[in-house]
Amino acid sequence: MNLKGKDFLTLMDFTKDEILYLLDFAQEIKKDTKSGHFLPILQNKNLALIFSKPSLRTRVSFEIGMRQLGGNSLTLKQDEINLGVRETIADTARVLSRYTDCVMIRTFAHKDVEEFAKYATVPTINGLTDDCHPCQIMADLLTIKEHFSKLEGLKLTYVGDGNNVANSLLAGCALVGMDITISCPKGYEPMERFLNFAKDTAKKSGFKVEIVNDPMSAVSGANVIYTDVWASMGQESEAQARKEIFKPYQINDKLCDNAADDCIVLHCLPAHREEEITHSVLEKHAKSIFEQAENRMHAQKAILASIIG
Repeated sequence: MNLKGKDFLTLMDFTKDEILYLLDFAQEIKKDTKSGHFLPILQNKNLALIFSKPSLRTRVSFEIGMRQLGGNSLTLKQDEINLGVRETIADTARVLSRYTDCVMIRTFAHKDVEEFAKYATVPTINGLTDDCHPCQIMADLLTIKEHFSKLEGLKLTYVGDGNNVANSLLAGCALVGMDITISCPKGYEPMERFLNFAKDTAKKSGFKVEIVNDPMSAVSGANVIYTDVWASMGQESEAQARKEIFKPYQINDKLCDNAADDCIVLHCLPAHREEEITHSVLEKHAKSIFEQAENRMHAQKAILASIIG
């Protein structure tokens, strides 16, 4: 499948076949990596990484992943580039397009990534924005596929804040044929455009997309329970208030007991133990959660190899 030159901004820009192709490719790359075979698919290619928001997993997985593919990466922090301040985003995009073969951006406003991609002549990857986190969801789907040997027909319940991860899970699960339930307090639902995309996509294929405020009923029959922090970067001033609002949405043993017998728990990390997830549940499902973290690298390698070519 030819994806060369395509931006990776949101999963809504991709078809089911393209998503499944990338997941199969990621599994192949992971198998090669585990056996010590590092294919120089991107030899002499260069990736620029722009960080307005810091990250452990995003930076390390992209840098090492690019190196394993035979290419090079350059990390630019906020104080070094100051995206959209020192010069226009359009000018930065046109300059970096002359130096590199691909640019990954992790920032706040989604419109900034869209503007960068508009003016760049090389592929742009969304490493996270306030609206969505597509690379994370590719790692999530890879982890689920590895564990259950399938995706279609499974049920995922996301419990917590209807944030960028929840938005992208809606799109990803709907595209691959998974039922998805989002359980969050009223007023903290996912963005309408992601919810509408998921509902429209699921309706065509006969799968379910639900918003359920009660977490206990939401996890009933779930094969996957997923959570994230209650306050994301940029919401620090709301953190204390959110702890009270989200208390009933903690992933604990009682909640997990109401899910399917084969249920796994996922968390995109970093985790605030005893807030959105208890220490005991995280440790019980540590294998899946840290496999999920590792899979960021393998999923992103498949994306890089496909769009840079």
